[in-house]
Amino acid sequence: MMASGAGAAVVAGGLVLAAYLMGSIPTGYLVGRQRGIDVRKQGSGNIGATNVARTLGRKLGILVLLLDALKGAAPVAVWRAADLGARIDVSDSLGRLTPFFFTAFALAPIVGHCFPVWLRFRGGKGVATALGVYLVADPLLVAIGGGLFAVLYAATRIVSIGSLSAALAIPIAAALLGRPTPMIALAIGGSTIVILKHHQNIRRLLRRRELKV
Repeated sequence: MMASGAGAAVVAGGLVLAAYLMGSIPTGYLVGRQRGIDVRKQGSGNIGATNVARTLGRKLGILVLLLDALKGAAPVAVWRAADLGARIDVSDSLGRLTPFFFTAFALAPIVGHCFPVWLRFRGGKGVATALGVYLVADPLLVAIGGGLFAVLYAATRIVSIGSLSAALAIPIAAALLGRPTPMIALAIGGSTIVILKHHQNIRRLLRRRELKV
């Protein structure tokens, strides 16, 4: 055991902060600045892959998608490689919290992407970073959500419809498949963030004004 009790809480907090900071790297903004363009002032104003694709082209959009996914995948991959769940025991008077350290750690890069400290907490919508997290944490959930996304995007050519549908499907699938409670909590938390960050898209969808890609 690496640490337990109060010492573990400090270590766990530091690791969650590190995962948040990795997620908060504004890759879409940085790619745009390399081309002399502030993507926050173009298209939808979002720094995510979809707006980068609209503004700078599909190739750069795909690059940002991969980089944003990596921000989510890398911390969870480190978690597994280092077996952090077995090494850090976080407990308090309410009972053992260790299993939910994974939930907080895996949610942190999604939160970082959506609310990056470097851009005054105005970031992307979390889809690609959540994809990276789930891809390492539970690939089957990605297959289910990704399959639904692909079908709906092919039918509508509207990214937000696929993204929102996948976000709704993943926690439902996690529960139906009997995943551990911390994984279900991660699925619910990640999907809730993604859906809330799509509030403008939802308004445009209701008004039938959402853009196609």
